[in-house]
Amino acid sequence: MMKIGITGSIASGKTTASKILAYKRGPLFSADKIVKNFYKRNNFKNLLIKKFNIKNKTNFKNLLKTKILKDKHNIVKLEKIIHPMVRKEMKKFTSRHKNKSIIFYEIPLLVENKLMKHFNVIILIKAKKKIRLKRFKNKGGNEKLFNILNSKQLSSKKKSKFSDYIVVNEKNLNILKKNLLGIMTTYV
Repeated sequence: MMKIGITGSIASGKTTASKILAYKRGPLFSADKIVKNFYKRNNFKNLLIKKFNIKNKTNFKNLLKTKILKDKHNIVKLEKIIHPMVRKEMKKFTSRHKNKSIIFYEIPLLVENKLMKHFNVIILIKAKKKIRLKRFKNKGGNEKLFNILNSKQLSSKKKSKFSDYIVVNEKNLNILKKNLLGIMTTYV
């Protein structure tokens, strides 16, 4: 089984790249999608409400975001809860697809969490900070939150040392597809 890890900084285009790579080739594990699903579970929300002393359940996500913006140490607290849960889901996913010849994993903090040994190939998706910030804002994010999340990630230069392929995603979708499919010809 070939395990391909896709990583990159916030708003670099990992999700788009992962979907292109996995399309008709193999199953895709998305750490971000897993986390989004956690937020839909009442037991997870209740855990965070308790841990972060959030009073209003209806506006829970915005209140949590506000707590992170006010004190960046809250993101560390949040990561200590989420990261082990994501790893557990990743193991289940791998086990469920153990008979597949190729499996894809989109993991933003792959290098930061020292998960490199779990993958046969690591693809880094990168883009200049200015471009990533614009993308983040276009999806409704703000600059302060972008900077907090970005500061939790290693630079592309450091991540590239652990990557088998580096794909610059600063132009358009067709160029991204061409570059990614060029990589896949080696493995499929």
